[in-house]
Amino acid sequence: MSQEDLYAATRAALEAREPEEKVRLTHAVAAAWREGRLRCAPGEPAPIGEPGRPPRPLLVRPRDLPRRKPTSRAGLAVLFHALTHIEFNAINLALDAVYRFRAMPDAFRGDWLRVADEEASHFTLLREHLRTLDHDYGDYPAHDGLWEMACDTAYDCLARMALVPRCLEARGLDVNPGIQARLREAGDEVGVGLLEIILRDEIGHVAIGNRWFHNLCEQRGLAPMPTFDALVARHMKGRLRGPFFREARLSAGFTADELDYLEGVGGLKAEV
Repeated sequence: MSQEDLYAATRAALEAREPEEKVRLTHAVAAAWREGRLRCAPGEPAPIGEPGRPPRPLLVRPRDLPRRKPTSRAGLAVLFHALTHIEFNAINLALDAVYRFRAMPDAFRGDWLRVADEEASHFTLLREHLRTLDHDYGDYPAHDGLWEMACDTAYDCLARMALVPRCLEARGLDVNPGIQARLREAGDEVGVGLLEIILRDEIGHVAIGNRWFHNLCEQRGLAPMPTFDALVARHMKGRLRGPFFREARLSAGFTADELDYLEGVGGLKAEV
């Protein structure tokens, strides 16, 4: 692998199976880009069907996942395993955006390498906390919904920006305060601190997605909300779960009008 080739370096991180290696390579490619040591080779990307992942966790349907309240040590382990899995997948989604959408400018690549870098740090922090609960990543089953959405939106960067940052990652903003409250009740102040770090960084990630979504809409002469509405209808059956954490979403670049629209004014159904 040429260390000067951004796409070769990004693909190596994407295909890494062991979490430690994926994290190491992700930090390395992000640092090399920041330092100007990578070039963008021309050409179309080879499709990536599945990213590198360890043999565990076992991937199951969401309804088959273990459900325990975080009021016990075992319940906390289940929760933090789920959060750790989300961050592992988020690394792959950010790397895939860099690798796949080569027509985008360098600013786009820099943004998503920054996201991948931060997601790798989140994974490490959460995994270390999970280990303090006498468990490790892979001990519980998980689902593959995030990567399934990456595959569904692989055909268009606009669809990816609409559905991953503005829907899936933004949903993470919505649920974060409630998870923090449950962790406080359980006496897990370290976990609360980790969720605060993740909330801060994820606001920035959603803001990046918002910015590129609106940029692409402007380039194509598309009205943002009808375009978003159509993509949600196509990929998510027209449903977005609520309630929405308005303060965080506003900080992440949503407008008050957009949030009113998402809460039902524009026809998208909010579910509690």
